[in-house]
Amino acid sequence: MVAHGRTCFRWRVSVAALALVAAALVPAGRADAQEKKDDKLAEPITKGQRVFTCGHSFHVWVPGIVADLCKKADITGHVQLGTSSIGGSRVIQHWDVADDKNKAKEQLKTGKVDVLTLSPIFLPDEGVENFTKLAVEHNPDVRVLVQPIWLRWDVYEPTTPRPDKVDHNAITGAELRKRHEPYFKSIDEHVGELNKKQGKTVVYVVPAPQAVIALREKIIAGEAPGLKSQEDLFSDALGHGKPPLQALVGYCNFAVMYRRSPVGLPVPDVLKQAKLGDQEEKLNRLLQELAWDAVVQHPLSGVRREAKP
Repeated sequence: MVAHGRTCFRWRVSVAALALVAAALVPAGRADAQEKKDDKLAEPITKGQRVFTCGHSFHVWVPGIVADLCKKADITGHVQLGTSSIGGSRVIQHWDVADDKNKAKEQLKTGKVDVLTLSPIFLPDEGVENFTKLAVEHNPDVRVLVQPIWLRWDVYEPTTPRPDKVDHNAITGAELRKRHEPYFKSIDEHVGELNKKQGKTVVYVVPAPQAVIALREKIIAGEAPGLKSQEDLFSDALGHGKPPLQALVGYCNFAVMYRRSPVGLPVPDVLKQAKLGDQEEKLNRLLQELAWDAVVQHPLSGVRREAKP
């Protein structure tokens, strides 16, 4: 009986070892494909959201675009409760507004805010955590959407001096991704930490700058209808957006806020300002696709099922 037990034990160990070897030999591509196959999209949010926005000139125009998109998508009940607008602001500046004038805190304390949108320029920025704590305290189901910026002057300012002259057309997509990488990493790590502190997913990332980079690559490749150069996206060297860029960023925010694809929606009012003629519909479709792709691919957008923090 002892000999038989030892034999069985050796057989089990051998089988286990073979299984481990077999798993190691599975091509990475096949494993990735299976993971993608099992990765499900989150259910769309059909109820209109009550939103408050804190932002600067790279974000403060988003509420109007999202409201327009909600009308075009037949989403009823969407309400913009208010906006805190401070030029070139860090989130902490919105937090530090005097209490008797702080509309953001006032609205959050009512518990009626479904979505708070913030746009930190660079980290550290204590305002993101401060607002998250206050929002959750008064509404456990609140969502905080963090929209990073596309780099001003096309440089990562914490480590790179502002250039004397900016040529948006001279930079490649690969270089843009390289320059944005430390910024994206800092945002993702901060959001992950905030969610761990809350014990659940509360804060989400709106990958607008990722979509902007993808659009710039399309322009470089000559595949963006109505746009001849990267300069067509910007009104100045700093990087303020023209209507096509604003429409793209609006689509990203809409997609994260409502967890639904914007593909197929009518041309938004902001894009009509670009006066693109017969290229308008084609560019609109491209912007929708780029926005949705960026949102679906980002692990912190909330569009895919999130793992527990």
